[in-house]
Amino acid sequence: MQQDPGTTASFDLTIRNGRISNADGTFVADIGVRGGVIVEIAQNLPPGREDVDAAGKWVLPGGIDSHTHIEQLSGMGVMCADDFYSGTVSAAFGGTTTIISFAAQHRKDRIPDVIADYSRRAREKAVIDYGFHLILANPDEQALKHDLPAVIESGITSLKVYMTYDQLKLDDYQLLDVLAVAGEHGAMVMLHAENHDMIRWVARRLLERGHTAPKFHAVSHDPLVESEATHRAIALSRLIDVPVLIVHVAGTETVDIIRKARHLGAQVYAESCPQYLFLEAKDSDQPGLEGAKFCCSPPPGDKASQEAVWAGFKDGTLGVYSSDHAPYRFDESGKLPKGDATTFKEMANGVPGIELRLPLLFSEGVMKGRISVEEFVALTATNHARMYGLAPRKGAIQVEADADIVIWDIERKTVVSAGILHDAVGYTPYEGREIQGWPVQVYSRGRCVVKDGALQVEKGSGQFIARSRPDPVVKRPDPTAQRKTFGNFIGLKSAALSK
Repeated sequence: MQQDPGTTASFDLTIRNGRISNADGTFVADIGVRGGVIVEIAQNLPPGREDVDAAGKWVLPGGIDSHTHIEQLSGMGVMCADDFYSGTVSAAFGGTTTIISFAAQHRKDRIPDVIADYSRRAREKAVIDYGFHLILANPDEQALKHDLPAVIESGITSLKVYMTYDQLKLDDYQLLDVLAVAGEHGAMVMLHAENHDMIRWVARRLLERGHTAPKFHAVSHDPLVESEATHRAIALSRLIDVPVLIVHVAGTETVDIIRKARHLGAQVYAESCPQYLFLEAKDSDQPGLEGAKFCCSPPPGDKASQEAVWAGFKDGTLGVYSSDHAPYRFDESGKLPKGDATTFKEMANGVPGIELRLPLLFSEGVMKGRISVEEFVALTATNHARMYGLAPRKGAIQVEADADIVIWDIERKTVVSAGILHDAVGYTPYEGREIQGWPVQVYSRGRCVVKDGALQVEKGSGQFIARSRPDPVVKRPDPTAQRKTFGNFIGLKSAALSK
């Protein structure tokens, strides 16, 4: 309801009578918004210029998706299907109000040029707020001594590095260099943890034997590929006492490795994604090349690995639920660079998921009793804000936070099809799945972005969010807790390596 413009309103926006959930609890109240910020939460607030009755609905913090590939050129030279307009529109319709995407350096790129170009693209097109991670492919002296400190100081306080892919892979020595800089300047290092040589070795033998179909992608990425690299990444982190975050965790053994390392005091954090809860490797066994629509790295596993990921979310081993939205069209511009002759090794890796990330977890997690709504909020918003330096501005419905608010209709049932989505991909691996619960009204900084199934804002109305130091970097535990058997060696080593 809009107020008469001649009247004086206490708030720009009031959302009243909703069932509000944060990570730490649920209550019924009204929310008053002024200047894009939540200024009051109480009962019976006066009406705002825009007055929304959310009775019977659930009111949750806007989702934060901290792992999205948008308008990004892959290491293989393939451009994502989504630019910053289609990608952020799709995110908004799925209840996400902030994304963090990847400014990707290729080996010959200058980091300042990468950031400047990516910033321009986002500034012109994004409809919700956004931040960047930096993908680092060439940690040379210029990057380590000059560019990375400057990037971190500018509010890009997270870096992603790869342990696989010919064009992106860093060796252990280079990873240690990056970790050392991140530790000194206060950034989170995200790792794609897969053993490059194990993948190459198995893939070559499969191809030599004529096994080219998409289903062999999962064979070449055996779960040991992920678990070995994860174990090694944690060891590198522990060596110099710098936090790491393992992205898109898929396998049972990997979840166990992370859980055990955390119990030992290791500063390791982890993320997983919809594809590891709702897809299986066998989904890629389809006629022709249709299975490519289900292929990503690491690949989904089986029912047992799905249960391991659910358990990891439940016990805190996995703290962040992201989409890893990697949208490639099912044609020669994307998944199939060599048309019908494309082998599993040549396919673009990745699946879309930015719009369905929240509805899938809400339906299968909250509505079926696997997680509470408070856990849902933590996994989809609050933990992202803390992990990546967005708190307290993002991730919770609280006074002084941005008014990033989503109203959910928990009774609404939706059958997923590519035709109802807003990305530019043209297919979804979740085709035909029924979902209960859907975001029906979406606010970003108090602006109505989605209402009545329609976009309400203009291209380019999103804002870049410069991020502070991530919580795990700022609030580091006592490093001597990690390897107590070494006694004072940890302190001696830290002092020596910092000089």
